Amino acid sequence: MSRDAPAAGDSPAPALSLKGKEKGSDPERSCILTRRTAPKDSLIRLALSPDGEVAPDVRARAPGRGAWIGVGKAELDAAQAKGKLRGALQRAFKTQQVSVPADLGERIAAALRQAALDRLGMEAKSGNLINGADRVEIAARSGQVRLLIHAADAGSDGRRRMDQAWRVGGGEPRGLEFPEGRTILSLALGRENVVHVALTDPAAASRVRDAILRWRAFIDPNPQLDGGEPAGLATGTADARDEGTE
Repeated sequence: MSRDAPAAGDSPAPALSLKGKEKGSDPERSCILTRRTAPKDSLIRLALSPDGEVAPDVRARAPGRGAWIGVGKAELDAAQAKGKLRGALQRAFKTQQVSVPADLGERIAAALRQAALDRLGMEAKSGNLINGADRVEIAARSGQVRLLIHAADAGSDGRRRMDQAWRVGGGEPRGLEFPEGRTILSLALGRENVVHVALTDPAAASRVRDAILRWRAFIDPNPQLDGGEPAGLATGTADARDEGTE
């Protein structure tokens, strides 16, 4: 099934939004490539394995030192091709013994994708998520929906209908597009033919939104994960933040 073209007025995939998060509520780190700072939750952590190979740590749980990046895949790939990424990683990890996989960008994208799919699955099991066009539309019109999601291959008529229902219920102008089609969205939820999804719990909606936007921001060829703030203009210096490590 072909993907519908965006409706007139739709904007491109946005960079990761920190809407709803108070400034200073999340510790900041600086991107090792751009030296721009942003909250940890809006960056991607890289970890170093015992044998010195760099690996994505999108859940920021791996032990030891870490390096943070705040750029998309295209910029990361370009930095790797020019040899800038290896040098930045060596400085961040404070070792010359750094092995950078040729497909690091693809590995990060895959990890972000899996994190988003896992988050959707967990919210579905917790009862925070509903699907089915009629159910989603009724919930949206009644003001129960905190986040509306469309599969990438959702029809334009269905999108407009759901978006209108959400606006009527006090929601946002349009729903968030999932980066893949209904087949993957259905598999993530363990349900059949899922095209439109609604999150009814505010905290669950925030968790899902963040996971999807981090993934989208990385795979989109244009925006960075977050504009952040130049390290030199932030309070303190990049060195004081250990060049994005931890």
